[in-house]
Amino acid sequence: MATVTIGRRADAGARRGPMLAVLLLGQFMALLDTSVVNVAMPTIGAGFHASGAWLQLVVGGYMVAYAMTLITGARLGDLYGRRRMYLIGVALFTLASLACGLAPAILPLVLFRFAQGMAAAVMVPQIMSVIQTHFTGPARAKALSAYGATLSAGQVAGLVVGGLLLAANLFGSQWRPIFLINVPVGILLAVLVPRLVPADVPRLTAARRLDLTGLAISTCAVLLLVLPMVIGHELGWPLWTFGCFVAGLFLAVVFVRVEHRVPDPLLNLAVLRARGLATGIATLTCTLLAVAGFMFSFTLHLQDGLGESALHSGLTWLPFAVTFGLVGFFWRSLPSRLHHLVVPTGLALCMLGYVGIGIGAGLLVWPALVLAGAGMGLSASPLVTQSLVHVPLDRAADASGVLTTTIQLSQVGGVAIFGTLFLSGGSLATTSCFLAFAAALGIVAGSFLARTVRRA
Repeated sequence: MATVTIGRRADAGARRGPMLAVLLLGQFMALLDTSVVNVAMPTIGAGFHASGAWLQLVVGGYMVAYAMTLITGARLGDLYGRRRMYLIGVALFTLASLACGLAPAILPLVLFRFAQGMAAAVMVPQIMSVIQTHFTGPARAKALSAYGATLSAGQVAGLVVGGLLLAANLFGSQWRPIFLINVPVGILLAVLVPRLVPADVPRLTAARRLDLTGLAISTCAVLLLVLPMVIGHELGWPLWTFGCFVAGLFLAVVFVRVEHRVPDPLLNLAVLRARGLATGIATLTCTLLAVAGFMFSFTLHLQDGLGESALHSGLTWLPFAVTFGLVGFFWRSLPSRLHHLVVPTGLALCMLGYVGIGIGAGLLVWPALVLAGAGMGLSASPLVTQSLVHVPLDRAADASGVLTTTIQLSQVGGVAIFGTLFLSGGSLATTSCFLAFAAALGIVAGSFLARTVRRA
């Protein structure tokens, strides 16, 4: 009997590996498209003779649609089945990527990017929910570590992949392969997901329906918050952008009040009472605000300030990406008595890395990138695991909706805040000091999370 039990556990472990791989591949594909386009902006603009505002919409349309639909995407998976919604999201994302790659003009490209962002929002929340549901104990911790490492490593990889594809100029297609590369990946996922990801029972009943009121309020609130952050600088921050912020915050308050009164809310905010989740979200916000601002400003510094090509700019990120990925996946090899300290320690390394990049020059930049990459690996990857450790399984969709929306809003906010600072005449050194300050705030929040993890 013991032999049979051990054999079943081994079989389950063997199945979980490929299942995690297909889940993270979808996450990686969605993240790639948030950064790969940044490298291709000059080429797209030249090809379509597009203005800066149009190019900003090519980047921002994806991020706006992605952010405003994430909470709804998480709830759809809970109601209609996570594997089903993941597959639907993959299919829609693949079709939207094909349409982007074949776009004949700038307006269709913007519209297809918006569709691509909505498809990603249907696909991505299911990943964390499936991990929470089908992985337990050490296997879940390891899977969430891999998920955390994928989060930002995918964005950095987008800069590298974008540079390589643009330099290759496959079949003279210039920027189009940055979208078309998703098509074979999406087809592969559509084939593998039904074979590797177990089906789950949809929870849609007469008593559990999609909260349309909450959907409308949350969508409008996120739209009003994200849209001005995406296009505000390009337009010179007109007064209406600040009006959008105020309206978005007001609707966010309304959303919270409405969700407390709805029998089956779009987002059950009781999940925030789970020990460690609120402090984890605060720490994650500071961490991603800084890294998103860092990626945006440093890439602009390389291409516009130093005049580097897209390929050289992308390759400059390799030390950061490789260190981030390796440290982010293997941090659990550290003694368990030190695990509660890894997030504050990682953010301290990020602080040193940001300052080093700001004041460094020449060969000093690479060691600073390695330091920042190691810091992100120690902070971002464990953050997801430690934030979710006390979340009940029946609240997996709510936790996924909160965390994925936090991740996206933080990244957009980081680009808006630190990108505006850099583009408004701030030097890389000045911007790096503010990035280090954001990381310092993360250390403060992370210290409270560390106490929770230590008591677990």
